[in-house]
Amino acid sequence: MSKREQSAPRSAQVSRKTKETDIRISLALDGSGESRINTGIPFLDHMLELFARHGLFDLELECRGDLEIDDHHSVEDIAICLGQTFLKALGDKAGISRYGMSLVPMDEALCGAVVDLSGRFYLVYQVETRRARIGNFSVELAEHFWKSFAEALKCNLHINQLHGRNTHHILEGTFKIGDRTLGPGTVVFYADPHFEEDLSTETGGLMFFVQYTGPETGKGPIYDGRFNMKERKPLSEENLKV
Repeated sequence: MSKREQSAPRSAQVSRKTKETDIRISLALDGSGESRINTGIPFLDHMLELFARHGLFDLELECRGDLEIDDHHSVEDIAICLGQTFLKALGDKAGISRYGMSLVPMDEALCGAVVDLSGRFYLVYQVETRRARIGNFSVELAEHFWKSFAEALKCNLHINQLHGRNTHHILEGTFKIGDRTLGPGTVVFYADPHFEEDLSTETGGLMFFVQYTGPETGKGPIYDGRFNMKERKPLSEENLKV
């Protein structure tokens, strides 16, 4: 793999002002899960707080939108700005794992997601809900949020609901898997003997996911992408032994 490491802090700020919204976002990828969110939409505030906490991103987000009309402009523009902020914070993407996946239960609901930070946009969103609104949040905008986010981040994102009846549980599951999927995808794998020497692509030094077979076990792959989220790097070799 490439021996380059990103020397600059992986953080970014984005501001966007239109006739409908005025948004300011500050994001640190290598954070601790702290957040300060104010969108004017309490349910979305709750979802974005979970997004930051479970992805260990530090996120500050302020939005003043035309909620007297409805929540569409605010939800869409927040998603666009958040995707842009992620893209900016990733920089040249040197050394990132690129892929991430997660499966998260929320009571009776079970949701899964996979992301490829490839620079190509595509969204698959297979989620069924029963309620039209949660507070002043229009449930139909959840899909639009992820579409706008993924398009701005230029990633391939799949979000799937495997089980679930309660709309709140289902949407909460999708936001938790969103961040828990992006967390592994943005992890930087520094020069590490568990990886091949040159797996960078031609599109910005992305690192393909590989498995490591330990010679001491002979049992096949023992490195499967597990990592220390706090330090944003793979777990130590002694923790990977089976």
